[in-house]
Amino acid sequence: MSAETEPATANHQKYTEGAQNPVVKRLMDRLFSRVRDEMVKVDAQTYLDAGCGEGHSLEALQDVVPPKVTGFDLNPDVVAYTQARHPEHSFSVENIYELPYDDGAFDLVLCMEVLEHLDTPSRGLSELARVCRGTVILTVPFEPWFQLGNLARGKYREQWGNHPEHVQHWGLRTFKAFVASEPRLQGVRVREAWPWIVATATVRST
Repeated sequence: MSAETEPATANHQKYTEGAQNPVVKRLMDRLFSRVRDEMVKVDAQTYLDAGCGEGHSLEALQDVVPPKVTGFDLNPDVVAYTQARHPEHSFSVENIYELPYDDGAFDLVLCMEVLEHLDTPSRGLSELARVCRGTVILTVPFEPWFQLGNLARGKYREQWGNHPEHVQHWGLRTFKAFVASEPRLQGVRVREAWPWIVATATVRST
């Protein structure tokens, strides 16, 4: 896939067509502002964009990411698209449950809107914590507000606003408890970025 070929994914549509809606754009900008606030606290030289998608988070946060970025996604088309648009970085097709990186390979791991898609999110979180030696930042939809927002926009009515690919649902307290259940992580903090949640944790020193 070339940089000129637009990926036919719901995520890409959200960040392109959806962002033309001023309300949606304002909410997305607020989410990235919350994430940026957490990223600037970390002196990261090595950075993993976990579930990089079409590179929208990279572009939104390019002022705070290190010069060299490693990213992965399960979808080969979006990896090819992102790599073509950002040849200075390194992207590959990987499974979040079995990452090829060494233990503690990254100072900072960012994973935006991935965990809610996983049948076994604890396995994915465990791998993210394993390959990190510093800080993990995670975002997921803030339920039930995310679903209600979809309903208000007339989306996924037959599923009562639930995105058909979302199999996990968290609120502030339940997501904090979920992240804190990972033994490698400590100091879990959660912030609302309505209709998303931003969680930050650090890796325990060994």
